[in-house]
Amino acid sequence: MTAFWAEAALVDGVLARDVRISAHNGLIEAIESGAAARAGDTVLDGVVHPGAVNAHSHAFHRLLRGRTHAGGGSFWTWRTLMYREAGRLDPERYRRVAAAVYAEMVAAGWTSVAEFHYVHHAPDGTPYAAHAMERALADAAVDAGIRLTLLDTCYLAGGFGAPLAAEQRRFGDGSAERWLDRLASLREAIRADYDPGQVQVGAAVHSVRAVPEAALAAIATGLDPSLPLHVHLSEQPAENADCLKATGFTPTGLLARHGLLSPRLSAVHATHLTRGDVKLLGDAGATVVMCPTTEADLGDGIGPARALADAGAVIALGTDQHAVIDPMLEARALEHGERLASGRRGRFDPAALRAALTVGGAASTGRDLGVLRVGAPCDLIAVDPASTRTEGSEPDQLLLTATAADISAVVIGGRVRARGGRHTDLGDPAELLRKAKEAMA
Repeated sequence: MTAFWAEAALVDGVLARDVRISAHNGLIEAIESGAAARAGDTVLDGVVHPGAVNAHSHAFHRLLRGRTHAGGGSFWTWRTLMYREAGRLDPERYRRVAAAVYAEMVAAGWTSVAEFHYVHHAPDGTPYAAHAMERALADAAVDAGIRLTLLDTCYLAGGFGAPLAAEQRRFGDGSAERWLDRLASLREAIRADYDPGQVQVGAAVHSVRAVPEAALAAIATGLDPSLPLHVHLSEQPAENADCLKATGFTPTGLLARHGLLSPRLSAVHATHLTRGDVKLLGDAGATVVMCPTTEADLGDGIGPARALADAGAVIALGTDQHAVIDPMLEARALEHGERLASGRRGRFDPAALRAALTVGGAASTGRDLGVLRVGAPCDLIAVDPASTRTEGSEPDQLLLTATAADISAVVIGGRVRARGGRHTDLGDPAELLRKAKEAMA
């Protein structure tokens, strides 16, 4: 058994003082308030929160940070550089890049990540042996100690009625049936070789523009209903216009037509929705994964998060292209976007923002995460309440003042994985990324 002690912790959203958390086999065994620290306890400096769950990541996009702003550009010009970086990956390079990114996530307070993965094959489309690219991500997660939901992604077309472009060839499996077969094989391989608490497999449809309607129908009938399913949805107005022209439906309506709207679905971005789309997603109890810093960086727009939550959708947060890897900033940007769009404050109160960072992401991955309670995984982050940024803040409002620089410690599965911005096993995430980039030169 291991035990952690902190002066304060948010237990079920309520501030408790002098908190001792005991863990056994990576799970919380007891939570005591008003308790003294005991010999051998690990002291966590700051206010302890549940670990943050990153519900949307493309690990290799971290290579784009600070390189896409010259001359302005657009989402589509940004995508050109993204394809270039994707084309340079192989399994070993991918593992090194992902390990650096996951170490950065852990140091920032993300304890779990859903990786939306579509770089499956060699650049010419030739499959790697033994799921090498997928194993690269799984191994990187093990290296960093982060919990990984590997969302193996179906990607079949370059647009409505268009084949894959040359730079997209490595993403595709040729048909929905072949993707489903590879997914089944991958699930068996991951189950055989990895701890399920560490690595699990989910599924994703890249977008309605990248998966033709007939393939959506095949996936709706052929995909294991127990798997979480993610999809990029209505990120750009052009996607909506093209979908309406090709099918007569909005992207959300097309998913509904094929029975793909349900509580297991996570719609990523969902920026440009009709009122009917919002109702469909809410009525289905779907999760909507907002990535506010990415959506701002790409100029996508501000999605209707408050309307979606009011309609019944679950809100989660992700870092997507990793322009920023900081759970506090994602939560703050969610609220700030709503304030800017509505002209009103308090659209998501601190408790709702914490939920989006924790149980919202847990809903998107089907895991029991994001809570401080007996029996749950012992995933904790400690936030310094006395830094230059946070001094004077109410403990339950730290999400609105802190940044990742204020994360003093991160615990995953009852083990300290980061302190003061450094990963306890892998060291400085910046140095890891520098070495990973050198290996790609």
